[in-house]
Amino acid sequence: MSETTVAVPQRARWAVTAYFVSTGAALGTWTARIPAIKQDLGLDDGQVTLALFAVAAGSVLAMQAVGHLADRFGSARVLGPAGVAMAASLLLPGFAGSLPLLLVGLLVFGAGHGTVDVAMNTHAMQVQRSYGRPIVSTFHAMFSVGGLLGAGVGALAAHASISAGAHFAFVAAVLAAVLLLARRELLPAEVRAPSESSPRQRGISPGILFLGVLAFFCSVGEGSMADWSPLYLHDVLETSPAIAAVGYAVFSAMMAVFRFLGDFLVARLGPVLLVRCCGAIAGTGLGTALLLHHPVAAIIGFALFGIGLSCIIPQVFNAAGNRDPNRSGRDLAQVSTLGYGGLLAGPVVIGLISSWTDLSIGMAVPAALALLVALSAPAVRPR
Repeated sequence: MSETTVAVPQRARWAVTAYFVSTGAALGTWTARIPAIKQDLGLDDGQVTLALFAVAAGSVLAMQAVGHLADRFGSARVLGPAGVAMAASLLLPGFAGSLPLLLVGLLVFGAGHGTVDVAMNTHAMQVQRSYGRPIVSTFHAMFSVGGLLGAGVGALAAHASISAGAHFAFVAAVLAAVLLLARRELLPAEVRAPSESSPRQRGISPGILFLGVLAFFCSVGEGSMADWSPLYLHDVLETSPAIAAVGYAVFSAMMAVFRFLGDFLVARLGPVLLVRCCGAIAGTGLGTALLLHHPVAAIIGFALFGIGLSCIIPQVFNAAGNRDPNRSGRDLAQVSTLGYGGLLAGPVVIGLISSWTDLSIGMAVPAALALLVALSAPAVRPR
């Protein structure tokens, strides 16, 4: 194999990495400045919730269309303009002067985020096929790194009293420049002829639906950790606010670290055994911590839950994206949509159960779902 042939996949890998980092950074940028935008526009909690749903709605709606575009024209052709559009869309919520304008801006931003999310995961499958070995988990780890970068820069901007508009404009310019450079190194578009599949094939297949359910289960746990782990430590275990914040930080850190190890682990264990072990670690770790009812046990349990969830979603996406290369974009879009639904539904479900019983029982739901994922691990076996 010539040096040029080897270099092309390597450059494409760095290009896709840039998209994952940038997408995480864009989302982290918006999240970090929610308090500032809330104050500037005089929003109440209900209006902030509406704004968050606008981002989710834009993402889900875009995911329904972009999968077909990626399959028809090639993920590279979609990813190039979509990345720049996502970066530019940050300007809309940054300079929104009223709630209606903010909602429109966030709907557009969410659409850009959802479009890039599906297209970059589709292209990641193409790059992985050119490598011939697992590399997808590292991409997902870099998304987490991007989120931390976006949130960190946002915290510095808030500390320096920089307006959200000026901050978003700076980030948008940087991300657009990075993605314009990255698009040059993407692999050539895998152009597909228009599909002549049967009506059943044009819908969601049972296998993809099941993978989407697994993504939903994992995302329920991830969303629940973000919203309820601090409250569990503070309200149920009666820790200080500082200790309460540690739980989610440990969960996030362990998830990011073990995603970097995911490609090594799947190459050694295979996807089925890896998902089975990860689901068991997540479910038993969190479940045992809830039974012990102690702050130290809870923090360790949250760490184990992060370790367990870290490698599951990348393998679910990998199985969906490689199930049928001709439908990779559409299959990933369907799995991503169900996964996004889990992020939205998880905190609500935990809240409802907790209101009927108590938070300890509510927090047991993600543990039980993780054990179900462990039992369902054969679904990620390569075809």
